Amino acid sequence: MDLAQDKNIKGSGTKNLFKNPILEKLTRSHFSIPLSILAIISIYLAYLALSKFNIDGIVFTALFTSGFFGWTLGEYLIHRYVFHMDDDKRWKRWITYTFHGIHHEYPKDKDRIVMPPAGAILISSVIFAAFWLIIQDYAFAVVPGFLIGYLVYAFVHYAIHAYQPPKNFLKWLWINHSIHHYKHPDQYFGVSSPFWDYVFNTIPNKKK
Repeated sequence: MDLAQDKNIKGSGTKNLFKNPILEKLTRSHFSIPLSILAIISIYLAYLALSKFNIDGIVFTALFTSGFFGWTLGEYLIHRYVFHMDDDKRWKRWITYTFHGIHHEYPKDKDRIVMPPAGAILISSVIFAAFWLIIQDYAFAVVPGFLIGYLVYAFVHYAIHAYQPPKNFLKWLWINHSIHHYKHPDQYFGVSSPFWDYVFNTIPNKKK
């Protein structure tokens, strides 16, 4: 059974993930805190790229842009294949519910819409290490773009769940994500953009 097909989706409220109050506290955060931390990290990495490692401005811009748009693919793949992986194993059910399923159950819980600070710092460190192993010093230009891409995604995701849709073309982001949460949980995995949903054909059949 897919997470979002659970009939117990709550229109409001929240619940604890852990009995331990410290662990529980680490799962919650106002969206501005992790976003501010990642923005500072991105700016610092970009500063190092241009000052310490003397990466050419044009090269930096190209790498930063590739990182930014690379995140949109990462967003799609993580959402589809990690957060909505097959739940045929107990450990898979734990991962999907802890990191995403509780959000589907309580989509209006504002403290769990974006990743909390501890997780954001840990995952950004892993991402940087992975890029550095592959492209060395150029990671200082690619990773800031990747993280800024995440910031855009996180801000859009928070806005979709916290505010009413705007009266312009952006309202389709609200509509698409609502379809994912309440009607077709196996469709519309892109949040900040539906581009990869069209590429990989994960959009609902219009006849349905």
